[in-house]
Amino acid sequence: MPDRLHGRGPHLAARHSCPQGNPGLSVTPTERRALQAVVAIACLVPLTIGGISIVRGPGWLDHAPAIPTDLDSQFRYVSGIFFALGLAFTTCVRGIERKGARFRLLGLLVVAGGLARLLSWATVGAPSPGHRLGLVMELGVVPLLMLWQARIARGR
Repeated sequence: MPDRLHGRGPHLAARHSCPQGNPGLSVTPTERRALQAVVAIACLVPLTIGGISIVRGPGWLDHAPAIPTDLDSQFRYVSGIFFALGLAFTTCVRGIERKGARFRLLGLLVVAGGLARLLSWATVGAPSPGHRLGLVMELGVVPLLMLWQARIARGR
């Protein structure tokens, strides 16, 4: 009712009564652009490795001379998912402060993959250095990026 006394409709009052973001949190445009740049660069990993793995199969990892067809099939399938994950993350770069739900879902998929890789390490043994780097990305870098994105979203 007070809004009508001041000549404002109820829709305007509702919009102003619930401001977006956190007014106490200071996020600069530079910090937002830095997150966008880091995410864009990080997307190169699944796009590059996934793309190479789709085209060349597991043979490019220089392990077994003869790769079973089912292993090749599974490897290329998972590589396709990895490549698509990279594409999906690229859709979060523009307007990253508004893409929280998508970013968290994609990040959760990466963390789940990292946990599976950690299980492999515990049951089969340590992977090669490249796969250890993947584990750092999956269980370290991506969760930190998720926290950073949430900070940017809260401060918008």
